[in-house]
Amino acid sequence: MNVKPNIGIIQALIRITCGLTIIAWSATKLVKKPWSDRFLILISLGAMKVAEGIVRYCPIIALFEKGKENIKDSDHQFKPPMDFLKEQKLLKDTDFE
Repeated sequence: MNVKPNIGIIQALIRITCGLTIIAWSATKLVKKPWSDRFLILISLGAMKVAEGIVRYCPIIALFEKGKENIKDSDHQFKPPMDFLKEQKLLKDTDFE
């Protein structure tokens, strides 16, 4: 697996800022309601955003880029869902007129 930075500096700074904001907000809420697990989940999501900003790598963007490469490499052409349904005879041309 080759991990290269796939986000820019500005986007990395935005991710770090948003991640730290989510961590701070969730930590203050967790102090008032320590039995609530949702704030722990939000803290971990905020920490992931901070980590993405620091290393400048987003796995979701990498997943979409890999999907685009697979579509380009394959012999299949992308067809809109309506065309696919018409080919499968699940949808008639007059259904949406």
